[in-house]
Amino acid sequence: MKIAFVVGEPSGDAIGADLIRALKARLSGDLELVGLAGEAMQAEGLQTLFDIDELSIMGVSAILARLPQLVRRIGQTADAIVAARPDVLVVIDSPTFSHRVAKRVRARLPAMPIVNYIPPTVWAWREGRAAKMRPYVDHAICALPFEPETMQRLGGPPSTYVGHPLMKEPGLAAILADDASLVGKAAKSPPRLVILPGSRRGEIDRLAGDFGATLTRLCELLPGVTAVLPTLPRHRTRIEAEVAKWAVKPEIVTGNAAKWQAFAGADAALAASGTVSLELALSGIPMALAYKLDPVAYQIRHLISAWTAAMPNFIVGHPLVPEHFHEFVRPEMLARRLVRLMTDTPERHAQLAGFDEIRRLMAVDRAPGEAAADIVLGLVARGRG
Repeated sequence: MKIAFVVGEPSGDAIGADLIRALKARLSGDLELVGLAGEAMQAEGLQTLFDIDELSIMGVSAILARLPQLVRRIGQTADAIVAARPDVLVVIDSPTFSHRVAKRVRARLPAMPIVNYIPPTVWAWREGRAAKMRPYVDHAICALPFEPETMQRLGGPPSTYVGHPLMKEPGLAAILADDASLVGKAAKSPPRLVILPGSRRGEIDRLAGDFGATLTRLCELLPGVTAVLPTLPRHRTRIEAEVAKWAVKPEIVTGNAAKWQAFAGADAALAASGTVSLELALSGIPMALAYKLDPVAYQIRHLISAWTAAMPNFIVGHPLVPEHFHEFVRPEMLARRLVRLMTDTPERHAQLAGFDEIRRLMAVDRAPGEAAADIVLGLVARGRG
């Protein structure tokens, strides 16, 4: 069997590698892989068309600046997949790129099934994308429990929740083993804060100054607080330059293992809004979230239709974790919020109880990659008709 993949960033690469391993187990290794992948999928045998780091951009401004390059790569990727004539195409996340490839492939290979693993966040903004997916996506594989119902309501393709890949993360598993229930979990003395200013350069640049000022004020309000800042190895130099300007300097750590170790020892978090909010919720770490859009995205913020940008809030259906955007990213406000989350308060206990509910709602009987593999192979067997 020949399967084509298109991924555009490291998070999708990890999901794709997990799916490939499950497919190999079912096909006894009789599997040919083509398309676009990162390091994890390459380690499973997929020779990528080009380095996906080219696609690791975020924000409308950055996309517009590199639009000619993106258009060229979209065409190159679609051409390569059509030439390979696979049995199925699996596009993972990165909809700005991957869905444009899928549309071109569908036009030229209309009988070939196309699966979207991790569909666009239509629940957060541009709801109309769900219905627009139907002509070129035959099935969506979802990592959040509310997404299939949302897709159905918005007229999107058939969808299935398989569980989030985070649930297989060894670092999280270790934390969950120690904390079967989070209700009543007390903060340590002195408490420890984990600071997460984002995984992309633009996020770091826009939030680092405010996060540093927040830490300074927090230490004045709650003497003895310690802090750790996990980051990606490629951002360490940038983070060190930013932290050098801070009056109070956190410990800086890099790598996935170090991040989960930091989570295990944290009592609260100050984080850029994103997937990390779900990691923190599953780890049982009360949080305050902050975000600033790039200048172009800020001008079209009216397109955001969601009542929240925080995944934990969507999952439980109410504003469980606080969000601070743009002019409300105020160090004094954030510091006072964090004091309440790092001490024995109703705010802390409410978040912990909500995180227990998230764990319950996200629980699945099977590993996400295994369930996703069954969907992909079933679609190949049935065909589009």
